[in-house]
Order: sequence, then structure tokens, then C-alpha cells
Amino acid sequence: MMMEQQSLFLSLCSFISVLVFLYKWLSTSKTTVKNPPPSPRKLPIIGNLHQVNQDPHIALQSLAKKYGPVMQLHFGSVPVLVISSADAAKEIMKTRDLAFANRPDSSIWSKIFYNGKDVSFAPYSEYWKQVKSICVTQLLSNKKIRSFQNVRDEEVAILVETIKNSNSKTINLSELFSAHLGNVVSRVVLGRKYAITTDGGEEKSFRELFQNIAQLLGQFSFGDYIPWLYWVDSLNGLKGRMEKAFNEADAFLEGVVRDHSIAMDNGYSSDDLLYSLLEIQKIQDTNSPLYIDNESIKGLILNMFFDGTDSTSIVLEWTMAALLQNPKIMSKLQNEVREIGRGKPSISGDDLENMHYLKAVIKETVRIYTPLPLLVAREAMQDVKVMGYDIKTGTQVLINAWAIAKDPKVWDNPEAFMPERFLDSPIDFKGLHFELVPFGAGRRGCPGIQYAMAINELTLANLVHIFDFALPDGKKFEDLDMAAQPESGMTLHKKSPLLVIATPRV
Repeated sequence: MMMEQQSLFLSLCSFISVLVFLYKWLSTSKTTVKNPPPSPRKLPIIGNLHQVNQDPHIALQSLAKKYGPVMQLHFGSVPVLVISSADAAKEIMKTRDLAFANRPDSSIWSKIFYNGKDVSFAPYSEYWKQVKSICVTQLLSNKKIRSFQNVRDEEVAILVETIKNSNSKTINLSELFSAHLGNVVSRVVLGRKYAITTDGGEEKSFRELFQNIAQLLGQFSFGDYIPWLYWVDSLNGLKGRMEKAFNEADAFLEGVVRDHSIAMDNGYSSDDLLYSLLEIQKIQDTNSPLYIDNESIKGLILNMFFDGTDSTSIVLEWTMAALLQNPKIMSKLQNEVREIGRGKPSISGDDLENMHYLKAVIKETVRIYTPLPLLVAREAMQDVKVMGYDIKTGTQVLINAWAIAKDPKVWDNPEAFMPERFLDSPIDFKGLHFELVPFGAGRRGCPGIQYAMAINELTLANLVHIFDFALPDGKKFEDLDMAAQPESGMTLHKKSPLLVIATPRV
């Protein structure tokens, strides 16, 4: 037994020695960068991965305090530029936007989103420019968003009625918000509400499906960063979880695309977004490299469901949680909404224009509880300078939107929830002000911001207009658990569900 252990130990030492030799040989063979960004020391093989824990946005903020807002790490063999200031973010997303318009290769993104057939995770190309244009001008234009006002009104009314039917008993707002946003997206994108059924005949909620995908999108793939350790992704179950999530989502999407296509062949017409995509597909040249095939359509629909349910519902969840924890702010918001909605049973989309404090509350929420703490990674398509530093082609870029939103050089008392800071400020989250970039900016900015804010503002306004809220079991508002869930993937989820008692005001 002892001899076997010694033999195993010697074999392991030899293996590690070979790895270290290969690492040093590969490292010295690379071209030296003239003026690289500051960087902490890296370890053989893994680079700086040991310095990024289960909450990477927090770990990277801590490193940036020591090495600066433009910092270079190595994840395995891949150089990664970490951006933690508004000025540096502006260089990436505006000044040098085209140079950083690409997405890095990712086995996870590629698997889930049909090998780059979507708009959020696809590499920069003529195809991507076409699908982005379709999203901006035809699917998510202001005119199109306004056309679905009746859907938003009806689903908000259903949510309100559901809460009323609780008869002032404890309700789970986290689950209700997720189901609510899932229903809105389903009607806007697919024309009606759908249930997701797995291969085993089990029904799965949109919340469960897209939280699983969100977690996967934030996972580390050994094959992507340490290619010769690709087999670890199978060993640790990542490959299997990717296959399962993809198969479940694809089976659902394949069914709805097939149903729509059959209905269209039978003369059916609708204004939902899937119908619009199928109409675009019908007039295209099938031999064109820019052709929008069924995988393209499924990838775009998946984008809309993922952005419209997971990230949108968590903004609503965090907003309500922050209001409950700050009763004075809740009272001030209710006063504004109830004054504008005086004598009306519900708040309409037109009423929202004058609700300046409501908009400030949502801005402050996405500042403190940034839905995507680390924006979707970009990749340098050419050698380029950023803030005076030389960045090589192929370098990945992580923009720590969470850290930028808490930078004390930009924000007074950055940890405090103070919507008032936005009342006399032009700063918005639509991609023009780099102090607040929860949805990105530039070519790669999220095209669905207007859609998400339209439903979130309407939902929040109606809830605070109609209900007063309390915590169950006599808990005080200041005791509300505001912790974020660790390892929640790409999006920042609340650790514990938001349980409340809602009482109608009249």
C-alpha cells in the first residue's frame, strides 16, 4: 500500500513538473506587450483563477482597488481585461466600441444559443448586424412596444387580482413576479401563454428554466480557458447540464415555431414577435449567408425570454425589496403614484410619464442591485490602446458594472439606497452615461431596455397604488434579508424569496 502511494505521488510530481515546463515554455514564446495594464501575479496553468471566488464581481472589485480600474488577469491561458471605472468603460463601449464589438468563443453560449444564431452572445459579423437591426427596428422599436400596451395592462390586472385573492395572507412575490413576466413575454413573443413540458412529461416554470440557463451562462468552462482540460467539463457535470438545459429549451421553442408555421400556412395572422420573424424569413433568400433560419428564430426568441423573464423579474424583485426595507421611500413613492392616480382603480401607461420618483427608484435599484454585475464579455478584435495601455487581439474584456455603480469617486454614499440622487441628475441607464451601465452600451448594449422598463414601471406603480405591504410574522422592515445568492450565474438573484403580506388600500 505504501509503495503504491509513493508511486502515485511520484507520478503526480512528474505530471506537475511537465505542466510547469509547458506553461513556462508557452509563456516565454508569446509576444511581449509594450505597456500592459497592471496585473497581479499569476500561477502556472490556472493564471489568476484562484483569485476569483463565487462572487466574481466582488472579488474583481477588491483586486481593482489594488491594481487599478484597468487591470489584466489571466483565466487559464486567456488574457482578461477587467474594467472598473466609468472612464474606462466609456473607452470600451464608445471610443473603441468597434474594436471590442466581438464576443469571445464560449462552449456554453454556443451550445445554448444555436452556435451564435442569437443577438446577445453571437460573434460580431454581418449576420449579427442584421439580426441586431431586426431587433431594434422591427421587434423592439418604441412603436412595437407601445402596441403591446394592452397585454401589459391585462397581465398587471391579473397579477393584482391574484394578490387580492390572497386575502392578506403571506405571498411569494419572487414567484409571482417571475410568473407575471413570463406570461407577458409569452404573449408578446408567442401570442399566447404557454406551459413548458419536459421529455418526461413534467411541467417546468419559465422561472426554473431560465434560472438554470442563467446559472449555466455564468459557469466556468475548463475547455474554454485551459483547452487540454476540456474533459473536466464532462467530469464535473457541466456538459450534461448544458445538454439538459438546451434540450428542454429547444423542445419548447421547436414546438411553438412549428405551431406558428402551420397556423400561418392556414392563413393565420398575428402581431406577436414570432409571427414577425416568420414573415421576415418568408421573404428572404434561403441561399443567402444572412438567411434567418429556424435556429436563428429560436435563438432570438430565447434571448427575449431570457432577458424578459430572468433579468427583468429580478429588477422588479430587488426594487420591491428595497422599498420594503426603506419605508420612508416607499411612502414617498406611494404618495406620488396615488396623487397621480387619484380616483382611478389602476395606473395606465400614460400616467407613468409624470412619475419621476418612480423612475428614480428603479434607477437606484439597478445601480445598487445591478442585474448583470459583470456585463457579457467582449473580445478585442485588434491590437488597441485603452487608457494608455496596450491590449492585444483576442483579449477578453469584463466590465464590472456593479463596481462602477458603487465607485465613491462618482457616487456620494454609494452603498445607501437614495433615489433622490437621480431627481436632478441627467444620468440614465440607456447607454449614454457610463457611470450607470447595468444593460451595457454601444453596439453590444441590450436592445430590450425600453421593453423591460415599460412593464416594470407599470407593475410597480400599480402595486404601490393599490396595496400596502407588511412582512409576515410581525417582522420589521429593517430585518428584511437583502443578501444576494452566491454563484447565481450571470444575473444577481436575491438569496431568499420575497415573502410579504399585501393588503388592498380600499
